[in-house]
Amino acid sequence: MRTLVIGDIHGAFKALTQLIERLEIQPSDRLIFLGDYVDGWSESYEVVEFLISLSRKRNNNNHTAPIFLRGNHDELFLNYLKTKTHNEMWLHHGGATTIENYKNRDARDIEKHIAFFESLHNYYVDQNNNGYFHAGFHNLNGPEYEYYKNITCWDRTLWEMALCIDPNLSPDNDRYPNRLKLFKEIFIGHTPTSRLGKHTPINAANLWNVDTAAAYKGPLTALCVETKEIWQSDPVHKLYPDENGRN
Repeated sequence: MRTLVIGDIHGAFKALTQLIERLEIQPSDRLIFLGDYVDGWSESYEVVEFLISLSRKRNNNNHTAPIFLRGNHDELFLNYLKTKTHNEMWLHHGGATTIENYKNRDARDIEKHIAFFESLHNYYVDQNNNGYFHAGFHNLNGPEYEYYKNITCWDRTLWEMALCIDPNLSPDNDRYPNRLKLFKEIFIGHTPTSRLGKHTPINAANLWNVDTAAAYKGPLTALCVETKEIWQSDPVHKLYPDENGRN
């Protein structure tokens, strides 16, 4: 069985379908989507439809069910769908494109999408004690102790801390961060690796960042947890040449 972690999609339906085709998914593969399915490119609705259909097909065929995590953009868009209110900053970071993409959709489909967003996981821990988060967590005792459960959609401190660790520092050292000791490995999205000049996953300590800037100039990426093999779509901006994504 492969565990395949897929980074932030941000409305890039063409990149998602291209990546899924390149993965040649098997019935035993576990797909873990790290969140931020919407906001950026123009096909957020199509992304969500695809993910719902993928989950239904795998469940109907008794294949390993996918895991869908909640991203901060998914949380913001769900709030809009339910209340029709919005955060102005969200509009400038992809929300306006998603609202336009969802115009004039059937009310039953909107309810189905609301149910999808409400079903998303804040985080996931597998049988090998690997932790999967959209962003990260704060609490030294682990995400289940967070006062605000949605912190896993927003946190950047876990990633920033991992980047600062001396690679020669052993986990047995008292100075090694306790948060990282809680899991064998940790997999996140949320913070594009392009900030460090890369469009491939970055490993820091026992943490892997799989957000390879699909919302901007990068590709959409899948990482195999067991082997660290990667698969990528074409750079997303080339699949949407007339759009700007979240630029």
